[in-house]
Amino acid sequence: MRPEKPTVLAEKVLHYQEVLAPIFKMIAMENTTKLSMDRQAREEATQSGPADWQARAQVELVERARQGDKASLEKLAAMARERLRVYVYRLTQKDDLTQEIVQESLLEMCKILGKLQKTDRFWPWLYGIATNKLHRHYRTEKAMRHAAAAEERRRQNIREREEGFEGLISEELKQIVSNAMQKLRTRHKAVLVMRCYDGMSYGEIAESMGCNEFSTRMLFVRAKRALQKELLRKGFGRGSLLAALIVFGKMTAPSKAAAAQLTVPAAALKVGLGASVAGLATSATGIVSLAAAGALTVGTVVTTSNLRSTQPPSSSVSITSGAASPYATSSTAHQQFWYYFPNGPQGALMLRAQSRTSPNRVLQNDRANYTFENGTVHINNYRMWLDDLSVFKLPTDSTEMRGFLAQVEGIRNDIPPAPGSGKGLLTVVERQTETAGASRPWTIRNPNVLDADYFQSDWPSGAQIVDHRDAMHQRGWTWFRVRGNVRDRTITGTGRIPFTYAAARQHNAWMKLRIGDAMFILDGGGSASLQDAQGTALAQYPQGSFFKGLSQPWMGLHTIDSVRRDAAERRAGFETQVLSGGGQARVTVLSGKTRLVYLIDLEADLVRQIDLWTNDAPVGTLEFEYLQDVNIRLNEFADPPVRSERTAPRNSSGMLWLVRLAEGNLGG
Repeated sequence: MRPEKPTVLAEKVLHYQEVLAPIFKMIAMENTTKLSMDRQAREEATQSGPADWQARAQVELVERARQGDKASLEKLAAMARERLRVYVYRLTQKDDLTQEIVQESLLEMCKILGKLQKTDRFWPWLYGIATNKLHRHYRTEKAMRHAAAAEERRRQNIREREEGFEGLISEELKQIVSNAMQKLRTRHKAVLVMRCYDGMSYGEIAESMGCNEFSTRMLFVRAKRALQKELLRKGFGRGSLLAALIVFGKMTAPSKAAAAQLTVPAAALKVGLGASVAGLATSATGIVSLAAAGALTVGTVVTTSNLRSTQPPSSSVSITSGAASPYATSSTAHQQFWYYFPNGPQGALMLRAQSRTSPNRVLQNDRANYTFENGTVHINNYRMWLDDLSVFKLPTDSTEMRGFLAQVEGIRNDIPPAPGSGKGLLTVVERQTETAGASRPWTIRNPNVLDADYFQSDWPSGAQIVDHRDAMHQRGWTWFRVRGNVRDRTITGTGRIPFTYAAARQHNAWMKLRIGDAMFILDGGGSASLQDAQGTALAQYPQGSFFKGLSQPWMGLHTIDSVRRDAAERRAGFETQVLSGGGQARVTVLSGKTRLVYLIDLEADLVRQIDLWTNDAPVGTLEFEYLQDVNIRLNEFADPPVRSERTAPRNSSGMLWLVRLAEGNLGG
């Protein structure tokens, strides 16, 4: 079969690629030369100080105009008109529309200038007015009625503007770049113009657009990606973004002199690891993790926490090559964690993590636990833990929790505390270097984060997916039984445990325990209570109180961490030991003369057994059985009825209910 001839478009693309190579090289050389000149100019300005003088003069001018000085207002309006004209034209590429938006913005400026509180933030404030005016214009019928006439005028004006630039690249090539910019959303164009051509900081852009700095960085990443996508459709390579921005800037410059001076520094396109990760989340590598996160540690590792000592763990502690701790070890720099709390800091946690120095990533969202490593996506039963066995810290930890963990572990908590509370809290923490510690967290509130790109299971289409989950973890929940004996009292019970946040909304956790013949624990159905043999409530607590100190995988942390954090919450020390073979861990919680010795299945992420000791003597054991098959109908697994308690519940004692059980005074 004869091969088909290349299409006209394909031929043009090949032609553009040949033409663009020397052009982009020339632009890059011009950019480098301009950067050198700019650097020299900045050094001279630093010595003489005219830039500072000019900035102060502008602030004084704005202040006088704000106070009603007409001459100052006229001078300020003239200055603002020219700068706004360039900014708006780059958003619209239409002279008539630019003139209209500039005029309306200046009128608005004159009307409300007296309300401006920070005179040194005049330009972000004015850009925000112009951007909002343009948004409103696009929502009117007027833009549609005059589109055809305005387009013709725009073409004519562009030809006039490009005089002197005509010899650099063809009209058709300029039209491709222009059309690519036109297809972007207004907010995307606005953030590109403010950042690349006006040199505004992310903080200034955030003020202009009425959002926080983190959101602005993410918006800039998405704007760059949207423009790159349009360029790729026309055959441009991935390295053409900077050159295309320079071409567009020169096309839309107010004069030939301005076009000759224009450049876009490569540094202007950088956003920091935080926003970069956010942008990459919608790409083929958008699932995130830490190196071999959650990998079972081989050998025996012991850490000791003691309330009476603030020294680091014993030197006999061995650190193995499992999941790299992002904050406790200096060798793990350039890492970033995203913490999302759909119901607030005291509720369930969703997690994603990434290291700049490692291709491996972790995503633990509301549906499953994923790691991406060597081109393979692993879906695991367990959530990640840290290979040095330090407790997983959160930026939302209270001052008391932070101080206690630092005392008992001898490890400085270098995660800065995150501001904010309430539902839909998203906090991002980044560790920039090995010595600088973690940066100030970025915090926003958004109830729909779980639906956003950066919390979706997005990985390369060619990645192999291996599901390591057992039947109950694939299902998302299971039933469990409790059997044991404490102080000669037989303990039996049943319950249901969800493994993910999504499963918890349909199959909520509940538990019923019978303690001897005289006492019952009922947790579920809206509350928790301690009852006598006749079912009369001896004490009432918030729902979930008796799951403290037990497995709570739906809350978002590995059981080895949730147990130790429950202990720290009640100021109880703990010791941690990973047993030989790496599949199990022993956590010993110390509270006065009582010890709770946990056997934790690291692979299944569950408590298997709790041994209770007082005065160095064993007083009982609780064993937990989790059912792989739930295709049975037994009365023992009937959901507790939903109750509405009439009395105010007591404050939960946390995991200390197990200590009281061991001491024989649970009902006291």
